[in-house]
Amino acid sequence: MEAIEELAIQPCTSSLYLRPFRLCYRQNGTKKFWDFMRTHDSVSILIFNTSRQCFVVVKQFRPAVYMCELERHHPELFENQDKESLSRVEDPLPAAVGVTYELCAGIVDKPDLSLEEIACEEILEECGYRVPITNLRKITSYRSGVGVTGSRQTLFYAEVTDQMRTGEGGGQPEEGELIEVVEIPLEDSMKFAYDETFPKTMGVIFSFMWFQTNIAPKLPKK
Repeated sequence: MEAIEELAIQPCTSSLYLRPFRLCYRQNGTKKFWDFMRTHDSVSILIFNTSRQCFVVVKQFRPAVYMCELERHHPELFENQDKESLSRVEDPLPAAVGVTYELCAGIVDKPDLSLEEIACEEILEECGYRVPITNLRKITSYRSGVGVTGSRQTLFYAEVTDQMRTGEGGGQPEEGELIEVVEIPLEDSMKFAYDETFPKTMGVIFSFMWFQTNIAPKLPKK
């Protein structure tokens, strides 16, 4: 996962996932504009393994996170970002600075499938658990990246057992995915959520807090 080599930055003139736009408008008599990016909505799933009382999350390298860290150390790499040429990164940072812990998640790009069906597919592909739709519980939906994309993410909760695991997970290599499945014991979950040495998404922190309020009080006492 962390064997990153031959880094180069170049302009993105087209993308399957991102479309840049500029909105021009008048608000309270003042002309304004705002640059934004259209992208897919998504689903994410808080997975709790009841067999071993642990959360199942994923760990993967995120180029955008890596580049934010790289820019902090080498701002000169972005000075010529509008030129149509490659900018070789001669002194890259360790790939570990771009690795994050996240909920199992995926984009909504299959119009013939419901959000629940997409969520179940992602659980199987990324984490290896075969979960029926009836096992899913919708927690909420919310807007993410409101200053840049404004896309909607829908968050589900799913309980699984060891018997429901039918594969190793890890995502789809043919799509470039390289995912590690990580288990967070329930008793360590809130410490993990607030430990900044483990880079993570807000979805992890929020969903762990939701679990403590809505699910943990109903668990059998040890």
